[in-house]
Amino acid sequence: MRKSVLVLLLVLSASCGESPQPKPSGFLALTYDTSSFKQVEFDCPFSFEKNSAAEVDIKNPNRPCWINLNYPKMNAKIYLTYSPVNNNLRELLIDAQKLPEKHTIKADLIEASIYQNEKNKTSGNFYEVEGDAASQAQFYLTDSTSHFLTGAIYFEAKPNYDSILPAAHYLKRDIRHLMETLKWK
Repeated sequence: MRKSVLVLLLVLSASCGESPQPKPSGFLALTYDTSSFKQVEFDCPFSFEKNSAAEVDIKNPNRPCWINLNYPKMNAKIYLTYSPVNNNLRELLIDAQKLPEKHTIKADLIEASIYQNEKNKTSGNFYEVEGDAASQAQFYLTDSTSHFLTGAIYFEAKPNYDSILPAAHYLKRDIRHLMETLKWK
């Protein structure tokens, strides 16, 4: 009897601690290097400053001014597409404005902001996309007479807005810097 009371007391004293609780879901604390930019020149009618973290990739030799800026650490790309303006500005603008509309199915919000840089003779729109859309930002720039450039961010992963949000913010800043430093030749 004494043994059973002693065992019972040991069991009761051992079970008096906190009851086990499931651990809450954690989130990655993603950090990225501070951006450093450098001017890049291409055999194209434009130049801009790019982030040193981005690798330049020109996949299509038939379209050398279709440039991808690869961000291997983020598994993301900024796709840039250049088109000359040859009495087709209206069509180019319509196509560029349709690009963000394609993401309305998955997007929670698409916010457009007008961009104007009189010094570099560029104007256009910047579209920020929130939600599980395939692209988190798009833009277009033009001088309205000769040049037209579009760009979009895409991640090489299934879009999960909460997971890619820090990388998307980082790349949106890079796009804004690209837009601010773009110069037509």
